[in-house]
Amino acid sequence: MRAYTIRRLFLIIPTILIITMLVFLLVRFVPGDVIDMMLAQMSEQSGMGAELTADYLRSAMGLDVPIPLQYGRWMGFLPSDAGEFKGIFQGYLGESLWRNKPVLTELIERLPVSVELGLISMITGWVLAMPIGIYAALRQDTALDYSLRTFAIVMMSIPGFWLATMVIVYPSIWWNWTPSLEYIPFLKNPGGNLLQFLLPGFLMGTQMSGGLQRMIRTMVLEVMRQDYIRTAWSKGLGERTIIVRHALKNALMPVITIAGMMLPGLIAGSVIIEQIFCLPGVGRLTFEALTQRDYPIISGINMVMASTVLIMNLVTDLTYAWMDPRVQYR
Repeated sequence: MRAYTIRRLFLIIPTILIITMLVFLLVRFVPGDVIDMMLAQMSEQSGMGAELTADYLRSAMGLDVPIPLQYGRWMGFLPSDAGEFKGIFQGYLGESLWRNKPVLTELIERLPVSVELGLISMITGWVLAMPIGIYAALRQDTALDYSLRTFAIVMMSIPGFWLATMVIVYPSIWWNWTPSLEYIPFLKNPGGNLLQFLLPGFLMGTQMSGGLQRMIRTMVLEVMRQDYIRTAWSKGLGERTIIVRHALKNALMPVITIAGMMLPGLIAGSVIIEQIFCLPGVGRLTFEALTQRDYPIISGINMVMASTVLIMNLVTDLTYAWMDPRVQYR
């Protein structure tokens, strides 16, 4: 196990290097020029756009050099104009082109919001999916099974942005009620913060639960047909004992793969939900950065998400061996 873990960690290094190249280059192909946007905004707000030139702004932001040189500086392989080596390998993701703040500082400020939203969504999804998936498998081809499978398909089919919009629009029309759209920090008001996150987290979790329900049902059905389950039935064990002690652990093995990939996906995919409910998380920061063509922030967010996915893949593989002693990595 130790040798396997070390090999996987070493394999992450070239993968990260390839990801940095893709992230850095693809973000440069986003239509629109950030310099033109800055000049237009400065001209509208204070008339400063006419005094500044595009060449001056490009030079001030380090965008006047060739892309390979920009990449080398971003990675920390090459020195900046000031002669400093500041890049990813030094723990520096650059500075926002609009906010003049380090990207890492922005991420640290926004990440807890997205993590809280993602955790509530995952808890909601699992709480809904586990009993529904198991019960649908145990009552296969009954009316209840068909109803639960229909519910899972509906949850998978409904767009998250439409559901969130309807939750805000219709209660405001019918009952003159809308959820709080002003962010409540956790340290100032823990109870209010939790109440604010329950609704968007529940909506994301219910949508996520559809795929989990179908996956859990399929795996429980497969495990329940195994010989050792028949032996447990023949011994006279109760249904709950068979499910909890014998079937569920093996049935959840493939589901771990999905669970390991859910949290990064939820954090990255919460763009619309955070925008609708005015939550200052990473998803909303990504939307603002794409709108403003803020290259360092877009690159930094993608790097953090890609690294998280790689780490979660490794943790998921190691969890297999912990749950099933038959799985051995050499």
